[in-house]
Amino acid sequence: MLKGKTILLGVTGGIACYKAAALCSKLSQAGADVRVIMTAAATKFVAPLTFQTLSRNEVAVDTFSENDPQVVSHIDLADRADLVVIAPATANVIAKMAHGLADDMLSTTLLATTAPILVAPAMNVHMYEHPAVRENMRILRERGVAFIEPGEGQLACGYVGKGRLAEPEEIMAEIVRILNPDAPLKGKRVLVTAGGTIERIDPVRYLTNDSSGKMGFALAETAKRLGADVTLVCAKVSEPIPEGVELIRVSSALDMYEAVMAKLPDVDIVIKAAAVADYRPAQTADRKIKKTNDALTLQLVRNPDILEQIGKRRTSQFVVGFAAETDYTEEQAVEKLKRKRCDLLVVNNVSVPGAGFGTDTNAVDIYDDSGLVRSIPLQSKREVAERLFELIVERMNRLSAQVPERAGRNEA
Repeated sequence: MLKGKTILLGVTGGIACYKAAALCSKLSQAGADVRVIMTAAATKFVAPLTFQTLSRNEVAVDTFSENDPQVVSHIDLADRADLVVIAPATANVIAKMAHGLADDMLSTTLLATTAPILVAPAMNVHMYEHPAVRENMRILRERGVAFIEPGEGQLACGYVGKGRLAEPEEIMAEIVRILNPDAPLKGKRVLVTAGGTIERIDPVRYLTNDSSGKMGFALAETAKRLGADVTLVCAKVSEPIPEGVELIRVSSALDMYEAVMAKLPDVDIVIKAAAVADYRPAQTADRKIKKTNDALTLQLVRNPDILEQIGKRRTSQFVVGFAAETDYTEEQAVEKLKRKRCDLLVVNNVSVPGAGFGTDTNAVDIYDDSGLVRSIPLQSKREVAERLFELIVERMNRLSAQVPERAGRNEA
């Protein structure tokens, strides 16, 4: 599936180098021409001979080892590449990439290439969360560099947390997606809502929820990768905004309602993944409310039900709703779907460990008007998004196929 593709694999100095060897083997088996560049630190963990044997190509380490007088090595490698993959990517190489440093073979080649770049970070959890590392990653994302998130678990340093190199199978799948883009949503316009709304009490206080926006972002990124033009209506979030989408920033439920209704006539698919407040304060104070009594009573009024209004105003749009619950039955889920006139309702039990707000994983049940369609066990939110879009594309294709049949019956 990668026959005829040249993959430039950059390997930097971390214990996860052994996974890079497995990735190199998989790429070669898939037919790719794998060219490996190792940093000097990487050679302390795995010998270049390992990658040479797996790739059947000479491994580049030293910028000044010019074995072929016909070419300049780092320029030749940069020009050959259909894709550059850095796995593992240390905090050091991410910093070099962000700031344009070129002091070894890998960083020099990275400055010379015009190929897409996929970075798979691997480091200590505190290093990964350090503001400098996060800022460097933000800079690179803005330049179009793609990242594959590290996993969570036991790290080589003894810590437990986020920082493990993604598994070779995950990286391989992302490489295949990048180099063999399937675009079943090409020409489609997708609207995704994400994050938690804010309902102001006064200038310094508000009502909100624990939504991070991660699920909505995973949906927006997946739709974009599948070829759609994506509009993201985004409330309060804790993650970097996905690249390549039209962003509409909102704050309150009323703001989101207005933004969604304005865009609704122009889109083909609506996915309402935002956690919208059901109620808002009846009055918002212009100034900070002072402490006067032991108790404070707030009068709350209902916010418009955005999903219900989408259902009432939809024309040909395919509509998917999300429902965060702590307990529910199939009958309740189907009743909600019918009442809100959705095509699909995605329900997740936020009381289940790993499936609540702010996590990188989710587990969901997907319903249509006849009942449970698919149950997706706990996995990354990106994988959940991919499984959901598989179902959306399947349903939309089925609906499209029914149109000519219906027209033929009408003509008869």
